[in-house]
Amino acid sequence: MALLAGKIAAITGGVTGIGRGIALAFLDHGASVAVNFMEDSSSQKSFEQLKQKLGNDGKRLIGIPGDIRKRATGTELVKQAVKEFGGLDVFVANAGVSQFRDFLDVDEETLQSHIQTNIAGTFWTTQAAARQMVSQGRGGSIIGISSISAHLGGAQQVHYTPTKAAVLSMMQSQACALGKYGIRCNALLPGTTRTALAFDDLEKPGKLKYLEDRTPLGRVGDPEDLGGPAVFLASDLSKWVSGAQLLVDGGISISLQ
Repeated sequence: MALLAGKIAAITGGVTGIGRGIALAFLDHGASVAVNFMEDSSSQKSFEQLKQKLGNDGKRLIGIPGDIRKRATGTELVKQAVKEFGGLDVFVANAGVSQFRDFLDVDEETLQSHIQTNIAGTFWTTQAAARQMVSQGRGGSIIGISSISAHLGGAQQVHYTPTKAAVLSMMQSQACALGKYGIRCNALLPGTTRTALAFDDLEKPGKLKYLEDRTPLGRVGDPEDLGGPAVFLASDLSKWVSGAQLLVDGGISISLQ
């Protein structure tokens, strides 16, 4: 059953990791998708590989490069989605950065990159999406990719965890601000997932086994594990769900092991 047939979605950071997993799930459920990615050759190549993988379904996918820290990037992403597909029904604020650093050694550049990408980038892109949805008058769904780090501390993540708490809080406040327009706003909170951002951490001796042993489901996540929950929040199955937070972490955040 195609739960998103006829829907138009846009996803930031949509060609790698969790964003890619969500994009593939949306396309599989019938949506047309605009993905944002960074303006570099590696990201462009990832987009081209994704489009090639889709075959004929690639006609329902467009790519718009740009740095989400710049307000104009969100505006352009939404503009191109509307131009190509005729509107916007779902927006996923996924793009983010995560670097492990010792708290006493964090420099200004590292802190600002996390604040500007994870907080400001999410703010500007979702604002652009919300404006389009309000103008259309048919509601919509905005999904922010937060993290279990919104609730949990990390010794090497003092500069990171507050930004993911901000994404969760932002979705809750947007749910209050946009509910009168029929726009639902929710957050997905993934646990450790096999992405490029987590690669170095998972390569540390014993780290993967530690996470697997602590997780009730016995493994870390894969990007496609976020696809189903995102489809749920994007679809009419969640038409009375707003301001919610959905943990997608295999149960690790509630485990005492």
